[in-house]
Amino acid sequence: MDPVRNPYAPGAGQRPPELAGRDAELESFDVVLERISRGRPERSLVLLGLRGVGKTVLLNALRSAAVRRRWGTGKLEARPDTPLRRPLAAALHQAVRELSPANKDDTNHVLGILKSFAMKEPAPPAKGRTALRDRWQPGIDVPAVTGRADSGDIEIDLVELFSDIAGVAAGAGRGIAVFIDEMQDLLPEDVSALCAACHELGQQGLPLVVVGAGLPHIPAVLSASKSYSERLFKYVRIDRLDPQAAAQALRPPAQEEGADFTEEALAQMYEVTAGYPYFIQAYGKVTWDVAPRTPITVDDVKVAAPEAEAELAVGFFGSRYERATPSEREYLRAMAEVSADLPSSLSMGDAGVATSEIALLLGRKPQSLSPARDSLIKKGLIYSGERGRISFTVPHFGRYLRRQAAE
Repeated sequence: MDPVRNPYAPGAGQRPPELAGRDAELESFDVVLERISRGRPERSLVLLGLRGVGKTVLLNALRSAAVRRRWGTGKLEARPDTPLRRPLAAALHQAVRELSPANKDDTNHVLGILKSFAMKEPAPPAKGRTALRDRWQPGIDVPAVTGRADSGDIEIDLVELFSDIAGVAAGAGRGIAVFIDEMQDLLPEDVSALCAACHELGQQGLPLVVVGAGLPHIPAVLSASKSYSERLFKYVRIDRLDPQAAAQALRPPAQEEGADFTEEALAQMYEVTAGYPYFIQAYGKVTWDVAPRTPITVDDVKVAAPEAEAELAVGFFGSRYERATPSEREYLRAMAEVSADLPSSLSMGDAGVATSEIALLLGRKPQSLSPARDSLIKKGLIYSGERGRISFTVPHFGRYLRRQAAE
């Protein structure tokens, strides 16, 4: 098969040639946008799922839907230990520019407020960095407007900023959509501010919606900040594809290039990928390259599997494992061993394993393992969906670790 014509695209956040199995989420978001446009109350959205299920791809597709309606949109990626203020200001600046309201005075006024908001970030604690901060400018070419969204308290400022920007959008007959990837990495004070701002927007019925994406424990992160957070957001679980959707992700792109899969090959692809979108693209790419001709057969998939697994071991699993310290790797290996006896549907992160079992296996007290566990959570390698249990954020990570230990 011609590798130049290979249609499959394994990459972080890279849109596949066929966005399969997400029609319900796209249609639901269209309803949200239409309701908000008509002044109807709607909650903001949060996409939940493991690594590799296509949350970022879907987030970008939802943004495209908002752009098609001529809404102002902005996107940012939350990062650990990085305050929300500056990246959010950049995202909102883009959103206001996309909105292009007819009233330039109102636009310049709200951009001036946004500029003051951006420049109010507290000075970094490290010595010698204050001068660099003072030289930083947000790139907004209007004078700063003081007295609004510039108190220095992120919760007060964000409520005021969202209200003012949404007011300009309402005056233009459109809306604003803010997209936040890796939402679980927001700082606690920023989570609290975001919840407060969404609460105020809901009370005022203003046309601004927040769409977040991140790991499955985001509801716990939000509820720890504000008790009413579960009423502010609609949580949408993004999971692996069913066999029909997985076949849709593989077959139409191949047919566009004059090729096809046999039914047996599609079944084998589902077995080795378990329906995870990233794995489908990774195995699809390698299988295309090794297949001598069309249609692609089950034997082609079996020949390709070792090479695909080797690539995933380096780029998808290995890069994450390398970020762990020796004590953290010990914890991960123990998790993998404990999860080995679970049914396959549970070992992929749905239920996780008991932290007490990990401590028992390692012959340690649970409290002594807390630093390693907490650090792995901060690094995004594991998460706690419920008290006393822990899960991998990456599907098949336990299987990878067990295979690595056996070699």
